[in-house]
Amino acid sequence: MPVKLNKRIAQLVGSSTLAITARAKELKAEGHDVINFAGGEPDFDTPQSIKDAANEAMASGLTKYTPSIGTPQLREAISKKFKEDNNLDYVPNQIVVSCGAKHSVFNAIQVLADEGDEVIIPTPYWVSYPEMVKLSGATSKFVETTAATGFKLTKELLEQNITDKTRVLILNSPSNPTGMLYTKEELAPIAEICVKHNIYVISDEIYEKLIYDGQSLASIAALGKEIYDLTITINGVSKAYSMTGWRIGYCGGNAEIMAAMKKFQDHSTSNPTSISQAAALQALGEPSTLTDSFREKFEKRRDLIASLIDDIPEISYIKPQGAFYMFCDFSQLGESMDVAKRILDDTKVAIIPGEGFGAPGYMRLSFATSDAHITEGIKRIGDWIKQNAKVNV
Repeated sequence: MPVKLNKRIAQLVGSSTLAITARAKELKAEGHDVINFAGGEPDFDTPQSIKDAANEAMASGLTKYTPSIGTPQLREAISKKFKEDNNLDYVPNQIVVSCGAKHSVFNAIQVLADEGDEVIIPTPYWVSYPEMVKLSGATSKFVETTAATGFKLTKELLEQNITDKTRVLILNSPSNPTGMLYTKEELAPIAEICVKHNIYVISDEIYEKLIYDGQSLASIAALGKEIYDLTITINGVSKAYSMTGWRIGYCGGNAEIMAAMKKFQDHSTSNPTSISQAAALQALGEPSTLTDSFREKFEKRRDLIASLIDDIPEISYIKPQGAFYMFCDFSQLGESMDVAKRILDDTKVAIIPGEGFGAPGYMRLSFATSDAHITEGIKRIGDWIKQNAKVNV
């Protein structure tokens, strides 16, 4: 007798990247020299001072429940961070600490979107956004952006896709998978449209500290009181401090919305891990030289991988302004899932096909790995293309 599942759970789509990552693990277990460009996390260890703070928390008995939305001390530190880095005035009761930025995004969608609503998601998008929308009962409305527009939503594209059902817009800057960054000048007309139509904005800013070429993040919520009231600003410590496994994300926003998110979290996860919160408190107190050092290393890796891909004429890209991904056009080589599987089997290099990001024909290559792996991995891909491209072009 078939199992009867909740209809929202039953309609979820598994990640299109699982086949690639599972095969990569198989090959590595078999002893093959696999180079992994699939990873979505920094390859550096968590800094020792942050680990020391976690050890001290355990030793002093900070191993019990905390308030479900996070300790007062951590929320105070987040409030200070938002003010200093983003010019955003969120007092501690406007902040909810969750089990990773992914959890914060999930909570925000569940609280803001409902059955019959539409959530606008520009493509390419992070793979989990549409599945989270399904779980809310709402519908994703994908708005295609292209390399010609820098993979960014414009005022015109947004306005063309608004209906009387539009409830939420999800923005991700810098973007996973494209690495594109919205400027203040690009965000201002988007904010104007959202205010005009009373559309909530979930602004996912998790890659904020990894921005290159002397640029900096513009937070849409900082552009005026009206858009501030409509925006949930998402961030966390995973990418900036190499703390992906610690699972601490946070968000700030309208006090009424935050109160609803608190109730939702009260009855789901309750508080994030107390020890991880102590580590996050230490992270937010670290000098900027720490995150600057990570950013500088990633920027050099970006320039390295870009220079190597420049020698492969069958691949094109827009140079990322942030995060640690190259989003490359492989469309000359055939269907991207098939190409990714063949490259993995033939060269032992793992790359992620663009279908899961709403962009068939593209591949995401993470440069969160060593210079040696970047150099060898791109060489293997280039050699493979020389042998196979003429068949598919």
